[in-house]
Amino acid sequence: MGLSEESIPLDQAEICNFRFQIFEKVKKTGDDYYDSAEFREMLAEYEQAVSTGQPVFLDADELSEIADYYQMSNRPDDADKAISLALSLAPGAIGPLTYSIHEALFKGDTQKARELLDQIIEKDEPDYVYDYGEILLAEERDDEADTYFEEAMKSVPDEEMRDYLLDVAGIMNDYSRSDLAMKWLERAPQEDSTDYKELKARALLGMGQYEDSEKLYNELIDTNPFSKKYWSQLALAQYMRDDFSAAIQSCEYAIAIDPDDPDSISTKANSLYNLGNYEEALEYFRRHAELVPNNDYSYLNQGYCLLNLGQREQALEVLLRGVEVAQPDSPHLPDLYQQLAFIYSDMQQTDKALEYLDKTDLLDCDHVTMCIIKGHALLMAKRFQEAQAKFSEAVRISDNPQATLVRVIVSLYDNHYVEASYRMFRNFFKTAPPDFTDGYAYMALCCYDLKKYDEFLIYLKKACEVNPAECQLALAHLFPKDIDPKDYYEYTKTKLGTEN
Repeated sequence: MGLSEESIPLDQAEICNFRFQIFEKVKKTGDDYYDSAEFREMLAEYEQAVSTGQPVFLDADELSEIADYYQMSNRPDDADKAISLALSLAPGAIGPLTYSIHEALFKGDTQKARELLDQIIEKDEPDYVYDYGEILLAEERDDEADTYFEEAMKSVPDEEMRDYLLDVAGIMNDYSRSDLAMKWLERAPQEDSTDYKELKARALLGMGQYEDSEKLYNELIDTNPFSKKYWSQLALAQYMRDDFSAAIQSCEYAIAIDPDDPDSISTKANSLYNLGNYEEALEYFRRHAELVPNNDYSYLNQGYCLLNLGQREQALEVLLRGVEVAQPDSPHLPDLYQQLAFIYSDMQQTDKALEYLDKTDLLDCDHVTMCIIKGHALLMAKRFQEAQAKFSEAVRISDNPQATLVRVIVSLYDNHYVEASYRMFRNFFKTAPPDFTDGYAYMALCCYDLKKYDEFLIYLKKACEVNPAECQLALAHLFPKDIDPKDYYEYTKTKLGTEN
């Protein structure tokens, strides 16, 4: 049932039939245990007791599982109630304390996690080892965590070794240490089991080996076609290798299983965006924002879609909302500020644009790029001396001054100073190193606009040879869409020969 070339679904009828099968299977979370009759019976018993005010006859570990389920189902208040009851029944029990440690780590509070770890009575349990290792990983002490797990492994009985190795690999995957996850996996017996394949597929995905990961997820789907997790991860592997159409199909299956799965909705939205389907992408980014409130990434992407649709005022509104909900350390703040600056510059509110760009000065971002954008905004406003100062600063602070200077010259071109851009490129290429590859496509564009066609051909040929990606960015609007950028020169020569 995996998405091989033979089995990619091509019509909506198959998706509808799949949804019907999902309804029949009553799959809710995509997790085998939480979807099992055993767990559902325990959950029903708990919820009936709570709703009727009767005593809850469940132990601390069972209540911790229920809290996990509520968190997975986006019911944090219910999760808090279940875990509070568990802790009141067994204050030092490892189950509810492990849950609380995970919650603290999710919030970035490693000190709180350590305090909770100290409360655990059962310090000889494997979960204690896992909890301590996770805290080290959350503190970005990866080597210490790896060494700690190595030492703890010496006390693991032979009959428990396989589970220990896979558990540690899973923890490494959870903290995006795919290389270490693979190291621990390779110590375990190579096997065809589901849990082994899951861990390996995740590690391969994290290591950028997308095709190998996709192959394993297809195998897993063949054994369990109703797993939301497998379809969602398969979609991510396909997305990462730019197979956006296949990623959308896989997301459809995941969404059929769970219409409110934020990961699949996000992957589908991004895939649609990359295919240029901005209207539908916008719809899915909005759905993601509803499911994950106060998510600045959703608002940023809505802004991108709206800008591509020419809806500047609506884009401004959602980008400002993104800034409003963003945490101070959000990695998306620089992009939010940058897009707001572009909009305000376009609205001829240069000082407002600069105000947002200045906010990036204290953020962890590409300050050279921000400096160039400031210069660009000032140049748009014809504040030439200020623009020159910012461009000079960008070149001065850059680790690659020559590449930065090319970007400055491109900014001149984008502001319609074509002749000045042409002259600067002429001077630049007189001293550029032989192996330098940037700028030739933009110089060709300058020559084309200035009707210097002989020079256009010279620089076009060079650009096609050394930097086809830049050809795509600078020159795609001059050529048919089906022409590969590396072939722009040959296409032009052939066309000129035909015309002659």
